[in-house]
Amino acid sequence: MTTGAVFSSVRRAASGSRPFRSDPPAVPGREGRRPPAPRTLAGQVLLPSGAWLAGRVAFTDRIDHITPDPEAPTDRLILPGFIDAHVHGGGGADTMDGAAAVRRVARFHALHGTTTLLPTTITHPWDAVIGALRGVREIMDEGVPGGADVPGAHLEGPFISPGRLGAQPACPLSPLPHLIAEVIALGVVRAVTLAPELPGALDAALALAAQGVRIGIGHTRADAPTVTAFLQALQAAGATSCATHLFNAMGGIEGRTPGVPGALLADPHAFMEIILDGIHVDPTAFLLARAAAPERVTLVSDAMRATGLGDGESELGGQTVMVRGGRATLADGTIAGSVLTLDVALRNAVQAGVPLPEASRMLSAVPARSLGLSDRGVLEPQRRADMVVLDADLGVRAVYVGGRPMPLPECHA
Repeated sequence: MTTGAVFSSVRRAASGSRPFRSDPPAVPGREGRRPPAPRTLAGQVLLPSGAWLAGRVAFTDRIDHITPDPEAPTDRLILPGFIDAHVHGGGGADTMDGAAAVRRVARFHALHGTTTLLPTTITHPWDAVIGALRGVREIMDEGVPGGADVPGAHLEGPFISPGRLGAQPACPLSPLPHLIAEVIALGVVRAVTLAPELPGALDAALALAAQGVRIGIGHTRADAPTVTAFLQALQAAGATSCATHLFNAMGGIEGRTPGVPGALLADPHAFMEIILDGIHVDPTAFLLARAAAPERVTLVSDAMRATGLGDGESELGGQTVMVRGGRATLADGTIAGSVLTLDVALRNAVQAGVPLPEASRMLSAVPARSLGLSDRGVLEPQRRADMVVLDADLGVRAVYVGGRPMPLPECHA
């Protein structure tokens, strides 16, 4: 049987698995709790159009209505909650550590305005990767009281190039049909990163896309024609494509050698992950992506375990990481994820010259669209009541996940 035939059988077998709906169950269904009590927030409300309304948001787990209020505070900005599609850890915990650690990650990032996140794996022996995905599945089923919503996982590795590992451990695998079938059967992966030059990569991508998985291109040594052909095949199949941390672990871009970044930026459909921490991407490169892919740039943290812990020694995938001045590196100097949170990414985007409403969309509406999360990402009736309240300096003052207030420390109150 050919590889393509094998993947066709995988797709047929997967029809009885748990494909994603465009709108996951509401928070009360997963957490087994009643909807929260009705609340009202007053402030400057960011509407889906990008306009500001001095008004009030009435909500339980969903937004009920938004009404004008000329007396609403001018120094309280109410934005859609942030959505992080690429986050390994934070607050001393890592996705690879299992369900309890994922809860810690979800609670830590909620303090910084993230109301939805995809716990992200790292290249490891296959059993460890599957174990981590099972941990995320447990959290999807149970929810995280006091933390961000977890509608799925991002499988970053092991289906990456051995020649473009970045800070990933040296355990890459080709996306063989039986491995993809195992992933699909779990019903947990909502985004995946693949190197398109790997044998079977396109068939794997199509099988995963048929289950509603966003297909990311990253950690790759492919050339531009290979990437372009891969993207065109995905588009023909109705799949959603994305650059995994654009400009990182994919080579550079030149006039005669556009490379992976050039092919991605030239595509009219692909979304672009950007780690806007001032380390992974120069602000000018960020603005290039914004100009080339309007309304398709999605800011991510790529945060690792050390996020929020300050300078010092940490760990990523069993490798020692040193954090100094906000820069996380392996012993050889390779950048090892980030210590970024999305509230900082928002402020960095605004500092780079992006208007606040547009920067907000890069953290909410755009990632929601890229992940098929049609129940969130904007503030309007019947959407999830996922909101972040900022002060005039864009500091986080309050966070609501599914209408429930997050327990922010006093410094945020």
